[in-house]
Amino acid sequence: MVFMKINRLNQVYASVLIDAVYQMKNYPITLVSNVIAPFSVLILIILVSHGQLLSISIEGALITAMISSGVTLQIDLSHIKNDFKLQDMLISSPTTAFTYTLGMAMAALVNALPALTVLTILSFLFIRTNVVGLLTVLTVLALIFAFSVALGFMLSTFSTDIQQNRAFVSILTVILATIAPIYYPITYIPASIRDIAYLSPATYAAEIAQNAIGDLKLSASDLTIDWIVLIAICGVLFIIAIKKSHWSDP
Repeated sequence: MVFMKINRLNQVYASVLIDAVYQMKNYPITLVSNVIAPFSVLILIILVSHGQLLSISIEGALITAMISSGVTLQIDLSHIKNDFKLQDMLISSPTTAFTYTLGMAMAALVNALPALTVLTILSFLFIRTNVVGLLTVLTVLALIFAFSVALGFMLSTFSTDIQQNRAFVSILTVILATIAPIYYPITYIPASIRDIAYLSPATYAAEIAQNAIGDLKLSASDLTIDWIVLIAICGVLFIIAIKKSHWSDP
């Protein structure tokens, strides 16, 4: 049992080295690309709102970083599966789909560390909340990251070409991070089209996080609904990813 745990940790560590440390060391431009996504919108919103949405924008950038890291992971997974044919080797080895995905997810977090580090510092400087609020935001970030990773893994197992995955990333970015009020309160969206925003799981995550830092007042019932929907979506997607993903040929 101990040997199996050590072996699993070694497999995760290998994924981090290959998909994160190697890229960051040999292709520093990847660090720039990982930072651009959350910070470009963050700066724009701050300038347009004249700093009034600073705290919400920082929190939104953290959510965007989590979504981007998880969803973009499908490109790496597809590259490994279709170009290197490494997944065929993993299927015939003791490595499970869960261990493989966990390792790649940890690699995605390492890739996102530069952006997450800066955003964390900004959070401590400009966001005022208590311990409960902090734990709430961390839980939301973990859930939305887990959701994005599960989604990315599932799509990567179905795809046959890396260009197809790039299209998936573009579409998912619009659905998850663009139509959702991540960088501003949902009250900024006209009531007539507000329901469209709720098509994105990121909306529920953003509402919970914004309520936690005191920038959006939600009733107890609305907050409960947001938690239920967010957790349910994550749970359902994980079940679908486990049962329907093509980890191995039938």
